[in-house]
Order: sequence, then structure tokens, then C-alpha cells
Amino acid sequence: MASKMKSSFANMVIVLGLVSAIAAVSLGFVFELTKEPISKAQAEKLKKAIAMVAPEFEDLKEFNVAPADNVGDSLTFYEVSKEGKVVGTAVRTWTDKGFGGRIWAIVCFLPDGTINNSNVLLHKETPGLGDKTDISKSTWNEQFQQKNPASFRLTVKKDGGDVNAITAATISSRAYCDALTRAYKAFMKQKKSGGDTQEEADKEAEKKELSNSPNDTVQLKEKGGNE
Repeated sequence: MASKMKSSFANMVIVLGLVSAIAAVSLGFVFELTKEPISKAQAEKLKKAIAMVAPEFEDLKEFNVAPADNVGDSLTFYEVSKEGKVVGTAVRTWTDKGFGGRIWAIVCFLPDGTINNSNVLLHKETPGLGDKTDISKSTWNEQFQQKNPASFRLTVKKDGGDVNAITAATISSRAYCDALTRAYKAFMKQKKSGGDTQEEADKEAEKKELSNSPNDTVQLKEKGGNE
């Protein structure tokens, strides 16, 4: 009887081991099989999100930038260009001040810092109230379009800013403004640290070239006179 029980237990262990091994191999196979399609789908979803807020573009360069205060998660920058010139920078930003917790948003700045457009990406705000930050739900965030945060105060009017809060959803409105402010500060810090857009870099190079030309001519004349 004892030997029979030992035999049954051993068989059970073997069977469970085989089942676990087969399951692991199957999961690994399914993961490898679906990894590329999932990755492509995510990339396509991201491209659509960027296209919704950015000017028309052909190329995209992605890189991470720390918040201006170096607190919290990095922001993802998507520098978009057309015909070799940067036309905008979309920023994937966040805030932890949402009514339902963290909110992820995306906003695109033109080279001079003006907001082209923005939208919420992920949130847990109240349906019919806080979710109006989504451009598919309402026209609320149209008020940010073509506004430059250098002069347009990204805070709700109740707090002394220029933003009309969503009715009965002031917390969500404040949170959205916080996310855009975080993106703007990081964008401006990146520019000041040498991360100027290609368009601005080209203009600066052209200015330097023009300013150097007369000096070169003067120097040549001086040399000629000495000879």
C-alpha cells in the first residue's frame, strides 16, 4: 500500500512537471509569435496619437528628457520634422494630481513654444466629467491650441490662470494643466541646454555666417594693405 502511494505521488509530480514545462514552452512560443504584431500595433497607436497633436510631418526622432525639476519619471520627446526641418516637438507628459490618479497626456509645441494641440492618453477620471480632457469627448482642450505658455497661464481661472475649468471637474482640469506645464518647462529647459530645434539651429548658423562675412572682408583688406 505504501509503495503504491509513493508510486502515485511520483507519477503526479512527473505529470505536473511535464504539464508545467509544456505550458512554459507554449507561452514562450505565443509570446514570440505575438511580440512583433503587438509592437507594431503600439507603434502605430503612438504615431496616430502624435499625428493628432502635431503639424504634418515625415520623420520622427524619439528621446527622453528629465522633468525641469528632476523629480519623477522622464518625459518622452518626439521631435517631428518635414523636408529636413523640425516642425514641432510632441511631449508625452504626466501628472499625479488627477481625481483618479496619474494622467498621461501628450502635447505638441511648435519651435517657438506655442502649443499646437494636446490630448489625454491614459486616465481614470470620472466619465462625463474629468474625461472631457479627451478631444474625442469634448472640445474643452481646444482652448490650449495656438497658445504660448510664456504668456498664456496654464492654470485654471479659479487659481488666477487663463484656463476655463471643466464644469464640476476642477481637479481634473488642474491636473491636465499640471501635465502641460511639466511638458512646457522640460521643453524650454531642453532648448536652453542646447536642444534647439533644427529650424532654429539653421537660422542661428545663417546669422553667424552673415555676421562673419564682413569681418572676413575687412581682414583681407587689412592684409592686402600691409603687403
